[in-house]
Amino acid sequence: MSEPHRVIDEVFCYGTLLPGEERWPLLAPFVLGHEPDQVNGRIYDTGLGYPAALFDRVGIIHGVRFRLESQRLSEALSLLDEVEGGVAGLYHRVSLVTAMGVRVHAYQYGGDLEGLVDVPDGNWLAR
Repeated sequence: MSEPHRVIDEVFCYGTLLPGEERWPLLAPFVLGHEPDQVNGRIYDTGLGYPAALFDRVGIIHGVRFRLESQRLSEALSLLDEVEGGVAGLYHRVSLVTAMGVRVHAYQYGGDLEGLVDVPDGNWLAR
């Protein structure tokens, strides 16, 4: 028997949306709780002050899983889609399962890969 459809109300963040970072004030009003977590993939330094994550690569990305207000979920995801996608469409929302087994939204880089520098430990804040 299949599980009932569950709304994904958590987002995994690994860079500028983390507390204390540049874009945290955009996400903060929607957050009910958070927990450190990890996903599969590689994180890169773009050299432009923000990271790029590719979830189809071998490695681990360290970040935080945020639980969002269900009543404002659509508003939060629309804002994040706009902020992360922007005019250039550099990031797009994907669905992933974290190391803790939780299905989340996350934003994968879709821009030019030339010039990206690997963040060896998979932790943007520790670079």
